[in-house]
Amino acid sequence: MASESSGVHQISDRFVDELAVLDPIEATALGLPGGDELLTDYSPDAHRARGELARRSLAEMTAAEPADAAERAAKAVFLERIGLDVELHEAGADMAALNVIASPVQNLRQIFDLMPTDTPEQWRTIARRLERMPAAVANLRAGLTEAAARGDVAAIRQVTKVAEQCETWAGAGGRSSYFASLVGRAEVADSLRAELDAAAGSAARSYAELAEFLRTELAPKAPQADAVGESRYRLWSRYFTGAALDLREAYEWGWEEFASIEAEMKQVADRIRPGATLAEAAAQLDVDPRYRVHGQDGLQQWMQRLSDQALQDLRGTHFDIPDELMALECRIAPPGGGVGAYYTGPTDGFTRPGRMWWSVPADREEFPTWRETTVVYHEGVPGHHLQIATAVHQADRLNKFQRLACVVSGHAEGWALYAERLMRELGYLGDDGDLLGMLNDQLFRAARVIVDIGMHLELEIPAGTGFHEGQRWTPQLGAEFMLTRTVAEPAQVHDEIDRYLGWPGQAPSYKIGERLWRAARDDARARYGSAFDSKDFHRRALELGSMGLDTLREQLAEL
Repeated sequence: MASESSGVHQISDRFVDELAVLDPIEATALGLPGGDELLTDYSPDAHRARGELARRSLAEMTAAEPADAAERAAKAVFLERIGLDVELHEAGADMAALNVIASPVQNLRQIFDLMPTDTPEQWRTIARRLERMPAAVANLRAGLTEAAARGDVAAIRQVTKVAEQCETWAGAGGRSSYFASLVGRAEVADSLRAELDAAAGSAARSYAELAEFLRTELAPKAPQADAVGESRYRLWSRYFTGAALDLREAYEWGWEEFASIEAEMKQVADRIRPGATLAEAAAQLDVDPRYRVHGQDGLQQWMQRLSDQALQDLRGTHFDIPDELMALECRIAPPGGGVGAYYTGPTDGFTRPGRMWWSVPADREEFPTWRETTVVYHEGVPGHHLQIATAVHQADRLNKFQRLACVVSGHAEGWALYAERLMRELGYLGDDGDLLGMLNDQLFRAARVIVDIGMHLELEIPAGTGFHEGQRWTPQLGAEFMLTRTVAEPAQVHDEIDRYLGWPGQAPSYKIGERLWRAARDDARARYGSAFDSKDFHRRALELGSMGLDTLREQLAEL
């Protein structure tokens, strides 16, 4: 019989607690106390310490004997996730990580978005964390330098684009830095004001120096080629999906899914404007005053209203939504990151609520809502907020790793994409403008499967697609395809291509995950027949928490 300290849940909880000590940024993101004044150390030794924690915990979990079905599921989740962390560490991927969306450079900046700012003491905590930025950046540089010495450097595109992000956050060109804007909101005594200003200035200079390091020291060592190749791509694909995909089958399926969605979009576009192309229908909607909001404050208010309405409408009718989940904050993200929306989950006890963030160009003031309605459902309810906050709410069923620290893109993004279609089924996308927006998001995600796999494996474009047939994918062809075969906005497309090339395997996880969720519901409906209850199916599925797609397939088959 397992001892109290060697059980599956105990090992999982202990791993999260030890990780929080080694990764204070992750601790703040998860709402764990004790590290809010600190920044994560990205030096070589610190990477090795986190790698050793993962290896040791993996060995402990391998030896653990599950006490029941819940522990068997928890063990499978832990082994799959932490096993991949160990593989990535041994491949050097953690120390070399540098991309435009989710790497240590962004982590060090974005963690301040999650910190409370209601009291002088909370601002003092921010000041102390900002004061540590020079040392944190120096450690990051040391890690990137050691990785580069081993020949492991991100492609030049990622290096230069991240340098641009650093310059934006540093306030290059006479602009206010992110850090100055952050502390400028503080209403505090003069002594603390001086402390905050000095710390913000030091943090901004650190980011300016980081940009210079990237341009002058790392860029000369960076490869020109963006494609990571099949071996590295397979590793990242397993990380983002939790499944060993047949990449060529997924690529072919992506084309089939794309063609199916494109055909339906053309029917909707014809209803909007008879004879119109997709681009012409989109252009008409973009200028239609029914679908426009003005100003970033207007966008924030619109998304909050729509999100609140969805919560109220769906609660008790199509989903069980506890009181704690009814708070979902909608915010405009600070400038400098990639364009798009994202979600940050609540803490244990819901002291920090779930939040939907929208990152938009700093100078943009007009927003067509037909493009964004389904995004609110994707990020909020019934998408990420319902999914992630439901897991957090399961403190009596799920261990700390399951409900807080385990995030699998294929599970999360697959559910959110499934949720978009679900809202159509529930009657919320009866307007053709909003429906075209949902279908375009679906088309965009199908295009991601094609373009991401195609670019990194440099696959051939098949006959019958009507796009450069017989040629092999390049970043230039990827951008052209997204610009000409979807109606996404150009600024988003260019950001997306940079993202795919720096984050291999993540972009297909949306559609791959959605495919599994849809198939699992169909299977459950076939098993239960007239007794099938979608509300009950969704509740039980979400209460499982996040996991890799192969594990999820096994768990959903038992519902």
